[in-house]
Amino acid sequence: MFDFLDSGQYDLLGAFWVTVQLTLYSAVGSLIWGTVLAGMRVSPVPLMRGFGTAYVNLVRNTPLTLLIIGCSLGLNQTLGVTLGGGTFKEIGFRLAILGFVAYTGTFVCEAIRSGINTVPVGQAEAARALGLSFFQVLTLIVLPQAFRAVVAPLASVLIALTKNTTVAAVIGVAEAALLMKEMNENEAAPFEVFGVFALGFVILTLPVGLLLGWVAKQVAVKR
Repeated sequence: MFDFLDSGQYDLLGAFWVTVQLTLYSAVGSLIWGTVLAGMRVSPVPLMRGFGTAYVNLVRNTPLTLLIIGCSLGLNQTLGVTLGGGTFKEIGFRLAILGFVAYTGTFVCEAIRSGINTVPVGQAEAARALGLSFFQVLTLIVLPQAFRAVVAPLASVLIALTKNTTVAAVIGVAEAALLMKEMNENEAAPFEVFGVFALGFVILTLPVGLLLGWVAKQVAVKR
């Protein structure tokens, strides 16, 4: 029934390793970019606040597939952007990460902003009364508490990102979804192929959800 796994024709582990790499790099980039966007959205500077709001509302409501294709067609094929990649695979991989960061960062931003709203206003006012700048209040007082409050929502964003990496197949990134498409075209066991890949994604996402759920309980801010 699962003879295709023993044929040696398909690099199943390699495909899932690409998926893991896409997830890890995109998660780090999304966390950084999402934090910057959250800072913009609560900034006292109207221009920064307006940019953050417009970016989040625009990108978050744009289909991810459209963003990934736009990175490939618009940046690479039209403008010649390669992000330092020398081969088609490297360029596609890096452009996919850029698209995931641009998209997922908006959800990270909103999660962090919700955490910022849980921090009592009096703490920020007390910090400003001591002479701290907005940047110091945000980084030293507000964000450390906000991150502790949103571990669980960020875990959901990370799980969604893991599943969204399948979209990278549309620009030829050799991750799990692209291999599944190839196997479905070449094998006469579509249900078995689907089951193997579904199990693979469960193995990737379930432990992450359980671990970060436990972390969320441990670091939760007691109000």
